[in-house]
Amino acid sequence: MSATISLLAVLAGCNSSNPTDSLAVNPPAATATAPVVQANCPTITILDANAVHRVAAGGAKDDPTKLIYQASLSDTTRSCSMSESTLTVNVLAQGRLVPGPLSKPGRITLPIRVTVKDGDGEIYSQVTNFAVDLPAGSAGTQFIFNNPNVAIPNAPGGASRQTSVFISFDETGSKAAPKRARRG
Repeated sequence: MSATISLLAVLAGCNSSNPTDSLAVNPPAATATAPVVQANCPTITILDANAVHRVAAGGAKDDPTKLIYQASLSDTTRSCSMSESTLTVNVLAQGRLVPGPLSKPGRITLPIRVTVKDGDGEIYSQVTNFAVDLPAGSAGTQFIFNNPNVAIPNAPGGASRQTSVFISFDETGSKAAPKRARRG
């Protein structure tokens, strides 16, 4: 029995970078972190009006024979982390890129906009030029968009209940820098 206890003590020491940790009666306390309750992490909504992005030859978006490709956004998720002053939202969205009759394999750049509103006021907006490789053939491909740096003002307990995150394709062609979150 004492051989078994000795073996366990040696193995416990192998799991630590400091051999004396395995012998400590009271191990060091873990650093406290502020958990984010999911209810305080703003939901993400895909804006239906701009959930599909079509590119056609000669700008003929309504002519299916001139379609180069079509991209769409379908599902979203998020995670949040916070400091005393900032709530950072990691925005993820699933999408699909489908070739049209005039497509060629290669890299496609999709303009994806993430916007944060608090009530009616916009507190963050950024367009990301997101690269997706369109394969040869007619199958298309799926993609995962990720923006881990959506920083907004933090209230006690997370974002306010009126804060919402929206994602869509940017149809304005804007490559604007992000609007910084206002303090309030």
